[in-house]
Amino acid sequence: MANLNFLGGSPISLRQFAESIPMKIPNIALAKIALVATAALALAACGADASTAPAPSEAVDGITVYNAQHESLTKEWIDAFTKETGIKVTLRQGSDTEMSNQIIQEGAASPADVFLTENSPAMAQVENAALFADVDQATIDQVPAEFRPSTGKWTGIAARSTVLVYDKNKISEDKLPKSMLDLANPEWKGKWAASPTGADFQAIVSALLELKGEAATEAWLKGMKDNFKAYKGNGTAMKAVNAGEVDAALIYHYYYYGDQAKTGENSKNVTPYYFKNQDPGAFVSVSGGGVLKSSKKAADAQAFLKFITGKKGQEILKTGTSFEYAIASQVEANEKLVPIKELQAPVVDPAKLNSSKVTDLMTQAGLL
Repeated sequence: MANLNFLGGSPISLRQFAESIPMKIPNIALAKIALVATAALALAACGADASTAPAPSEAVDGITVYNAQHESLTKEWIDAFTKETGIKVTLRQGSDTEMSNQIIQEGAASPADVFLTENSPAMAQVENAALFADVDQATIDQVPAEFRPSTGKWTGIAARSTVLVYDKNKISEDKLPKSMLDLANPEWKGKWAASPTGADFQAIVSALLELKGEAATEAWLKGMKDNFKAYKGNGTAMKAVNAGEVDAALIYHYYYYGDQAKTGENSKNVTPYYFKNQDPGAFVSVSGGGVLKSSKKAADAQAFLKFITGKKGQEILKTGTSFEYAIASQVEANEKLVPIKELQAPVVDPAKLNSSKVTDLMTQAGLL
């Protein structure tokens, strides 16, 4: 039972207080006294709560990462970062567009400190909403210019290459298209697959828009609509090639290498083809990381971004199971991958990749 403490005296219980009241006091006076006592109890209770409640700045322990990267990779980064710094990290997982739209909706009230993505258009979307803080110069210096936006509002943390995986039992390499744009030609009708609803494929189209312009992109998307078969997910599209349903699929490289590192059952009949020659089909998509301007723990958030782009973070990427390209701190990619310098990728400023325009164009073409 709660106690009362009047004018610094010894605390007494409410029952003791009531029993101490003379019986001759009129009922109405008793009611007033009870009301005062109740109010005093309420004030005492509030005082106790206020003294033990954490201050707003102490309410959240560590930093919060909104993550659209591979969850297993980010967890490895988090474990190593926390072990080294003692800074705790809370992870919220979602897709590129899901997370970017949530951050924009939350605005300055977002609980996120850091945003990580698989593809850069979602980063550009948040940047265009003016919600990123500048990345610390020490972090920027760890990442080559071709793997980060010119604006410095976020940075690359990993990369993935566009490839055409094809059925090596049905088609020889000399019969493959010389350019990704050739997939819109009539001879490829019904022979190739893609997953147009995913952020992966939309990033490839974003690069095409930046490299070739709107008219060329519209024409290619129209040809794609006539020629391709839609699958849900890049892994599913590759499985369709492996099963002989289609001759080829336009995906990212790591689906093939990840399956090969396991059982290879979904890629045993498949091999990747690299367009190279600065073709739109040789586009290398940058996975991004940025610190939210609204972060209450900006120093810790910046430290996390510096860690994952640093040598230890990139070594985790190199030796892990995601098979994405390490791009920073002079760490070479996994030895099973085609060296990134040999990909001959086109030069694209990640800050200029426009996801909203791409989805408009793809919707108009009947792909979404």
